[in-house]
Amino acid sequence: MNNKVTLLKKIVFVAVLIYSVITVISQQKILNTYKAQAKTLDSQIAEATEYQEQLNEEKKNVNSSEYIEAVAREKLDMYLPNERVYVDNEK
Repeated sequence: MNNKVTLLKKIVFVAVLIYSVITVISQQKILNTYKAQAKTLDSQIAEATEYQEQLNEEKKNVNSSEYIEAVAREKLDMYLPNERVYVDNEK
């Protein structure tokens, strides 16, 4: 009877040990996935912050004559009077 009890205790201990190891391994995989997602999100936050800083800088300069002239040249194809514009057709 005593041998059966100790054998049963050993079996239960091994089963609990195996279950614990499997649980720890699966949770470690989940944790690694979350860490990778956190790194991705951190890089996205850094990019968004940099873009926001660029937009804030552009917002400060939006009323300057240099900015207005640059927008007129780039987006509206406008140029100053008597200004020569050369177009390169070789592409």
